[in-house]
Amino acid sequence: MKKLTLRLVGYELRNAAGNWFSVFFGVAFPILMSLLISKAFAGDMPVEAVPAFETGVFISMSLIVPMATLLVGYAANYSQELEKEIPLWLRLFGCSEGALLGAKMIANLIFMTAALAVYTIADMLILDIETPAAGSALLLAASIYLLAVILFMLAHGAAALFGKFGPTYAVTMTLYFGLMIICGLMGVPVNRLPGGVQALAGVLPMTYIGNDFAGFWQGGAYDPGPLILSFAVLGAVSFAVLLLGIWKRRRKGFA
Repeated sequence: MKKLTLRLVGYELRNAAGNWFSVFFGVAFPILMSLLISKAFAGDMPVEAVPAFETGVFISMSLIVPMATLLVGYAANYSQELEKEIPLWLRLFGCSEGALLGAKMIANLIFMTAALAVYTIADMLILDIETPAAGSALLLAASIYLLAVILFMLAHGAAALFGKFGPTYAVTMTLYFGLMIICGLMGVPVNRLPGGVQALAGVLPMTYIGNDFAGFWQGGAYDPGPLILSFAVLGAVSFAVLLLGIWKRRRKGFA
């Protein structure tokens, strides 16, 4: 059986880069949202408050990048591959299930990194972003990559469970926009949502990243306890979905 190779990663990277949804919603959309929100609200603020506000916009919209590229973009790609039985053909040519999964994760993380770099450079040019403390920038980067890995597991598991593009795309798109609304990334603050929705938001890491990180962007104390707990909850759910999807495919003899 073939092991994980650069050639296999390159193949998966081309698949990721060829997905129009990931390119638009993972790169262009967060830049556009940053610009629109900034223009809509910053003009009514005192000049001295604009940098802090636009920094918060930059942090919040950065979450769209892993959510679009991993949760929806990757799930769409993989579900189409399953419909065409591409993973089965690759395994017949000696590619192991573990090697395929590893190559897919590495390739999609590389693509997300490129998308995140483009987003960051563009926002630095169009927004007045405060210079972060080193620890704050590192925490944001670590949080985004941990979220990306968790969303990759969720997307892979969902695609494996449904096995078809249509239902996979419908479910992941619903999750994508639903999570954005619940976590306060669509302009409606979490504290204005119904009580039950606020409780759900409290167990999602995107809520803490999008709403808390701007408060210590230039330094200061931060209690990471709720963030760590939310990562544990979402990670456990996503891992369970991944295992369930793998189990279902193996039960049907596809893995």
